[in-house]
This record gives sequence, C-alpha cells and structure tokens, in this order.
Amino acid sequence: MIGIDTNILVRHLTQDDPMQSRRATHLIERELTQDSPGFISLVTVVETVWVLRRSFRISDAAIAAILEQIIEVDNLIVQNEREVFAAMVALRTGEASFDDALIGALGAWAGCSTTLTFDRKASRLKDFQLA
Repeated sequence: MIGIDTNILVRHLTQDDPMQSRRATHLIERELTQDSPGFISLVTVVETVWVLRRSFRISDAAIAAILEQIIEVDNLIVQNEREVFAAMVALRTGEASFDDALIGALGAWAGCSTTLTFDRKASRLKDFQLA
C-alpha cells in the first residue's frame, strides 16, 4: 500500500498543472493496483474537499460526486470509508457541510453518544447536540 498526499489527489482530479497532473494520473491509474493500492487518509480527504471548494470553487454536489468516485475506485483505500460516505451523502443532500458530517460520523464510529457543538446547523445532524 502507498499513501497518497492531497497534492497528488488534487492534481489528478483537477488536471490543473500539465506536468504534475500527468504524473499524478499515471500514478493513480497505472501504478496503483488492487494488490498495491493507494491509501487516502482522512486528513487527505478533508484537505481535498477544502481545496476543491476554496481554490477551485467546485460545488458541493460536484464534490460529493468526486468523493463517491474516489470511494468506488478499486485501487484506492479510503480511511474510514463508511464515515466518509455518510459525510458525502450529507454534503450531497445539503444536510450539512462535509467536515461537520464527518466529525459526527467519526464520533459515532468511536462510540460517542453525541458530539457537542455551538454550531446550530451542525446540531441538526443526528450525531450532534447543542452545548
């Protein structure tokens, strides 16, 4: 297994740099396999969502579609895939931001009965409660 940093994933997804994008795409599509997959950590997922939204102004719906594609790729392993998927669904439906939904899903995964917050929008998620 080979770890994949945010900049590799973003170059592959956006194709914004001719040399780096070509190398990133070759790596992800040709060098990684099911026997030697790429590992995408939660930090990489969150950073990628942030970069796509902030730097590339990609919509939440498009980001959700990108996340779904990443999860479905056979040669990539996403850390806490179920929780990332749940956060992707919340983003797609407009229920919550990706990061808030992921925080709640990871809290539930860890056995938390709830996640306390001052964020009113996040508190509408089933895994959150206003403090």
